[in-house]
Amino acid sequence: MKAWLRQHRQAFAAALGKLAAHKSAAVLNALVIGIALSLPAGGYALLSSLQAVTLRAALEPQLSLFLRTEAKRPEADALGARLKGDARVREARFVPREQALKELQASEGLAEVVAALKSNPLPDAFIVRPRAADAGSLDALARELRALPAVAHVQVDSAWARRLGALAGTARLAIALLAMLLAFGLVAITFNTIRLQIVTQRAEIEISKLIGATDAFIRRPFFYLGALQGLAGALVALAILWASFVALNVRISELAASYGSGFRLAFLEPGDALAVALFSAALGWFGAYLSVSRYLLEIEPR
Repeated sequence: MKAWLRQHRQAFAAALGKLAAHKSAAVLNALVIGIALSLPAGGYALLSSLQAVTLRAALEPQLSLFLRTEAKRPEADALGARLKGDARVREARFVPREQALKELQASEGLAEVVAALKSNPLPDAFIVRPRAADAGSLDALARELRALPAVAHVQVDSAWARRLGALAGTARLAIALLAMLLAFGLVAITFNTIRLQIVTQRAEIEISKLIGATDAFIRRPFFYLGALQGLAGALVALAILWASFVALNVRISELAASYGSGFRLAFLEPGDALAVALFSAALGWFGAYLSVSRYLLEIEPR
């Protein structure tokens, strides 16, 4: 076990030595990989920041029933009993006009507007969650509820939220496809870098094989070199993303403050940042594996 650990430690040190010996190429490769990785990582971080906004919207279809302003509480109670007894309704929640005003006042940017009102203009309302979510059933239920004498208006909610959710899903798919495309690019960069290293060290590899070095011993430093190259690219990508978000948040915070909001773009969670680093290192290792498997077999002692 000690011998195995010593061999890996030596291979790791050899990979670091190769990076130090070719600093310019190593920095250039890290920049290329970092810029490529920052695109999908930034898209993921942007979607994560916007997720808090989308979670506030109910994606489940629902109906909002607004009662006539002159409707009395007994009429509201009768309507509530009718809704709860309807087999098409899964849940009906009564929202008194006083509660609706408090919720409106708690909304960002509307506190001053509500404070300027002399009276409560909001009616009593019911939030209805139907059992069926298809458009035909919702429209039929909405038409029937609009005909009730105590109801002034029926609004089908959550349609925009479903569109927003679909848009977010499309964006996630686009980011995943972009990440896959750039992953192939990262593997190709590592493949070519390791190939050049193998060609440069051809004589050294031949001598190592002559004195009895195994293929595993020869391959190991190249694997570490590929992984370190991928890891360096990930660190550059995270640095680019952090600096970009810091610069963007200066303007975004000003714009959000004008709407009474504290929205800001959030950097990746520690677990997500670690996943980016490990993913990039794994791709670097894979590129090195492909290159070593392709070119190392061609080198045999003469």
